[in-house]
Amino acid sequence: MNSAVWKPCEALMPDSITPVYVDLPGHGENALHESPQTASKLDDYVEYVASKIQRPALVVGWSLGGLVALRLAERYPDKVSRLLLVASSPRFVQASDWTCAVEADVFDQFASMLQKDVAATIRRFLALQVRGTSASMKTVKQLQQALSDRGTPAITTMINGLNILSSSDLRSSLNNIQVPVNWLLGDRDAIVPVELAPVLRDLLPQADIQVLEGAGHAPFISHPEVFAQLIDNLALPYSS
Repeated sequence: MNSAVWKPCEALMPDSITPVYVDLPGHGENALHESPQTASKLDDYVEYVASKIQRPALVVGWSLGGLVALRLAERYPDKVSRLLLVASSPRFVQASDWTCAVEADVFDQFASMLQKDVAATIRRFLALQVRGTSASMKTVKQLQQALSDRGTPAITTMINGLNILSSSDLRSSLNNIQVPVNWLLGDRDAIVPVELAPVLRDLLPQADIQVLEGAGHAPFISHPEVFAQLIDNLALPYSS
């Protein structure tokens, strides 16, 4: 995906908030640039995002972007005033000691499908974002519009993203986060299970963990008013 997914929420935010949208390397406005497409590990994304932040900010990260935001706060605490992690997890795949995640072969299947049929793989990916939610068609249409507005990343970029999702484990990084953390999960998310919420509360007791009823993997699209109000509340101390 790309930063166009946030646009519908912008109209709901007060003028006191100045959002800065950052496309990850190889995505959105960076999809046509050769060098950003070489990003193959999480820290490549982190370094790029860090270069775009000029002063401490409320950093919002969705899904893979949540991994980037979490790692950013660990490596560059001076650039982050607060974290809001949306439908994200410190580890996206299951392990013997980590069951609140999807099975590893989910990402393997997507990588294999990308090699055969990009369009069909994206349709399946978008459907997974909204599985079990009541606002599924609205959410899918807005995600599709974001892709139409900014273009589809190269296959290499998407496979690199899947590899980063499947290999990253930032559970130990939670101990190093010094800024306030808010976490927003959807109770119908098919990618980041709601069972993650109590686990996060144990791992990061100082964090504010919220579960949005009826939301899937894109709560800022299915519940834009709720999300915009959350941003307003969190950004208030840092508004320009």
